[in-house]
Amino acid sequence: MKYIIALDQGTTSSRAVLFKEDGQILGIAQQEFRQIFPQSGWVEHDANEILATQLGVLDRVVREHNIDAASIAAVGITNQRETAVLWDRKTGQPIYNAIVWQDKRTAPLCEDLKKRGLDDYVKEHTGLVIDSYFSATKIKWMLDNVPNAKEKAKRGELVFGTIDTWLIWNMTQGKSHVTDYTNASRTMLYDIKALAWDKKLLNELEIPESVLPEVKPSAANFGTFKFNGKDIPIAGVAGDQQAALFGQACFEPGMAKNTYGTGCFMLMNTGTKIQHSKNGLITTIAWGLENKVEYALEGSVFIAGAAVQWLRDSLHLIDQSKDSEYFAMKALGSNEVYVVPAFAGLGAPYWDMYARGAIFGLTRDTGKDHIIKATLESLAYQTKDILNAMEEDAGIKLASLKVDGGASANNILMQFQADILNTKVERPEVIESTAMGAAYLAGIQIGLWKKEIIVRNRRIQKTFISKMDEDTRVRLYNGWKKAVKRSMDWVDDK
Repeated sequence: MKYIIALDQGTTSSRAVLFKEDGQILGIAQQEFRQIFPQSGWVEHDANEILATQLGVLDRVVREHNIDAASIAAVGITNQRETAVLWDRKTGQPIYNAIVWQDKRTAPLCEDLKKRGLDDYVKEHTGLVIDSYFSATKIKWMLDNVPNAKEKAKRGELVFGTIDTWLIWNMTQGKSHVTDYTNASRTMLYDIKALAWDKKLLNELEIPESVLPEVKPSAANFGTFKFNGKDIPIAGVAGDQQAALFGQACFEPGMAKNTYGTGCFMLMNTGTKIQHSKNGLITTIAWGLENKVEYALEGSVFIAGAAVQWLRDSLHLIDQSKDSEYFAMKALGSNEVYVVPAFAGLGAPYWDMYARGAIFGLTRDTGKDHIIKATLESLAYQTKDILNAMEEDAGIKLASLKVDGGASANNILMQFQADILNTKVERPEVIESTAMGAAYLAGIQIGLWKKEIIVRNRRIQKTFISKMDEDTRVRLYNGWKKAVKRSMDWVDDK
């Protein structure tokens, strides 16, 4: 028996998922790590803690299932995207905490780039919009604010990476400084048409090209990881949302999936064609495989599962995230409360860095059940915002939406998602699509699997069909749009 291990390095936890050669999951190990908030709107991680937890869960899942390292055929890596790490090339130590994709500190830098008229250039070459979400301005901030960083970078002494690059560097003892097309396409520094780092943007941001990793296809040889005395190839890498698109077998143009994780991310495969959005979506690389690059349209909701964590950790309305389903059920059919969870601004299709979270429609009889229900519904409303834009851009009416991620296990949320979209929602038996995508990419690279097997392996656990009448759907969605409008442009210290 051969095994493939997917390392799924997320925003709040590191996970290792052990796959058998028939594509079935044998075991999962997970560990949360610290979220660091030095100032309002700042979000950081300790890169060394990420590394320690990721290697720790890998070791644990192997030990728990008594797996011999010699039978591990390959490792695949999928990761939180855009989060930026800068480290010393000699010592391997980060010069600053990892700046997380949710971090807002570089909003003024983004405003400066917009004033310099770079919006169209960035969109044309990188497929992205200018936003603090992406890695580029995070790198610039570290170079500008960490003592001696700029000089060290100019001398070639610093190394940049998204989290995949950081893990691979350490797993290969500094031999591989690499990333894949999907992660490179999230930096706001990579030309997705030319498949090269963009020299104009590097100059504008004063980032030396020497800090950047080599970019490879998503299924490739990323280096060798010595584990328990055995050399194991790192053979597949993709950012978490592209990995989920692959794991859900969205191989044909027009196929789409939505992942309900810390954020909520909908991607639609557009094939080998770069499709630019007229509706606030971004264009990204879906994957590089078999000597060709495929693209996707993406809509990003910054706060999704994190809103449920907010109910649990900040408001203490629930003890566990899964309790949200029970309390929301008690409020079904009741007064219309809207939660706009714009804690980190609004992503697609609004792209408002200055929006902030708000609750609307409160009355004297509003209780915690209503707020919990409204928080869950906010995930579905934000998904509808994105799907509307996607259908308009691609000229395709989506027949069904494939879902995955932790919150997709919530039946109340999935039913409301089908209701508000008026679209069939398909939940697979295995909702670990992100890890599965990384494992499949690694398996394809070493010749263990083919794409046809992935399609054959996919099983639907439950399909949700809309039960809502059109008048109710329109009324509820109009209320949501009104709530969003009132939460926008809240911070006025631009």
